[in-house]
Amino acid sequence: MNDKKADNGVNVEALLGAREALRDAPEGAKFTWRASCKWISGTHSRSTVHGFFGLGKEQKHRTEFTFEADHPEVFSSDDNGATPVELVLAGLASCLTAGIASVAQHRGIQLRAVTATLEGGMDIQGILGIDEDVRTGFDGIKVTYEIDGDASKDDIKALVAQSQKRSSVFDIITNPTNVTVEVV
Repeated sequence: MNDKKADNGVNVEALLGAREALRDAPEGAKFTWRASCKWISGTHSRSTVHGFFGLGKEQKHRTEFTFEADHPEVFSSDDNGATPVELVLAGLASCLTAGIASVAQHRGIQLRAVTATLEGGMDIQGILGIDEDVRTGFDGIKVTYEIDGDASKDDIKALVAQSQKRSSVFDIITNPTNVTVEVV
């Protein structure tokens, strides 16, 4: 850890303490995250997150969080929320940005501003069933950061690289994840 003092709002000492505690009790590191989604109408849905399992027991956020999803009017929808793919981009941006703040705090780098811009290209011919050979997901995602902090350009790039290395959402997007779908 760097001797420089930075205040980016991250309690690194608590994170490092948790890391040490979980080394001695790795079963506590097993988390199960949950989300629930209810259809509203058309392509509009509302997802909520509240409870999760971690540290060996059920946990809850301080409040239930709600996310509206829909499709834009150009898809003949009502545009009541971000598209699901935009929510994926927001999740990736949030995870990487949280990592940047945490790593900067740990390294004693004071941040003044961090802005991430994400773009994901997609050919919707696959979604619409026009061409079965066209992938229905992103053909790529580009993340661009503007970071203002008390560090060199190389140190800023190292912050981003470390954040990317530790980002669970980056891992989920860039590596295959088994998904099981059931109807009960």
